[in-house]
Amino acid sequence: MEAVKTNCGKGAIVCMKLLSVIVPCYNEEENVRDFYDELFKNAAFFREKEIEVELLYIDDGSKDKTAERVRKLHDEDERVHLVSFSRNFGKEAAIYAGLQKARGDLAVLMDADLQDPPALLPEMYRYIEEGYDSVATRRVTRKGEPVIRSFFARLFYRLMNRISKTEIVDGARDYRLMTRQVVDAILSMAEYNRFTKGIFGWVGYRTKWLEYENVERRKGETKWSFWKLFLYSLEGIIAFSTVPLTIAAVMGALFCFLAFVMIAVIIARTLLFGDPTSGWPSLVCIILLVSGVQLFCLGIVGQYLSKTYMEVKKRPIYLVKEDL
Repeated sequence: MEAVKTNCGKGAIVCMKLLSVIVPCYNEEENVRDFYDELFKNAAFFREKEIEVELLYIDDGSKDKTAERVRKLHDEDERVHLVSFSRNFGKEAAIYAGLQKARGDLAVLMDADLQDPPALLPEMYRYIEEGYDSVATRRVTRKGEPVIRSFFARLFYRLMNRISKTEIVDGARDYRLMTRQVVDAILSMAEYNRFTKGIFGWVGYRTKWLEYENVERRKGETKWSFWKLFLYSLEGIIAFSTVPLTIAAVMGALFCFLAFVMIAVIIARTLLFGDPTSGWPSLVCIILLVSGVQLFCLGIVGQYLSKTYMEVKKRPIYLVKEDL
C-alpha cells in the first residue's frame, strides 16, 4: 500500500507526514482508552514535527468489550480506526493486518498494555531523521517476570543466534518504528507461519536499538502463558533455521555407525566365547533408546512438514469481521 502524505497539494506550505500506530489487541478493554491518552500526550511533539497520526486498533477476536471501546473512541476522534477479526488468529496475524492497513510514511507497532512506552516515540523519531530505516526497542531488565520464564527466554535467544543466520536481539520487543520501505519489505513476506522477530532481522535495513527498563502491564493479565511462549519459540526455530533437521540426520548416521560396530562386536564375541543368552535388560534399554531417537527425529521432520503443509494450503492469514 502506498504511503499517504497529507497537505502536500499544490500551493501547500507544509507537507505533513502520516504516522500509523498499530496496536494489536486481545481482550484489552481496560487498556484501550489508557493507551489512547498516553499516546496523545505526545501531541505537542506531533505538531512540532508536523506529523499526522492514524491509530489502528487490531482486535484479534476479543471476547470482551475491546471492539466496543474502540468504536466509542472512533466516534470521538476520527483518527482512531478499528479492524476486528472474525476470530482469534494470533498476534502475528494482527501485526500483519495492521501493517497492511497502515497508510503512513512511518509505522510503529505497540502493545495496548502500555509495556511499550509511547514516551519513547520522540527519541525514536529523531533517529529516523538521522537516517535510520527503523528504530527497535529491547528490554534490559525483566522486572516483574517469573525467574524461570526469564531464564528460558534468554536461553531461547542464545540458541536462535547460534543456529540461525538471522540475528534476533535478546530482549527485543515488537515495539518498532519503521519507514515505509521497511514496512513494504515485511509485507512482501506473506508466509502463513509468521515469526515477526525473525522477519525483522531477516529483512535487514539500518536499525537503531533503544534500551529501556521493563515496564509492567498497567491493567489486565498477560495472554502469553509459558506453554504459548514455548510453542512460539518452536515457531521461530522452525521458521529461521534448518539446524534441527541436520541434528536429526547426524543422529541417524551416528546410530547407524554404532549399529555396525555392535554387529562386529557380537560376531567377534560369538566366535570367541560362544552365544550366551544373558543381556536381555541391556538389549531392551538399547531398543528403547534407539526407538526414542527415531521418534524424536521423525518429530523434527514432522514439524517442518506440517509448516510446509500449512503454507501450500494458501489459507488467508486472517479474516476481517469489521473494518471501521
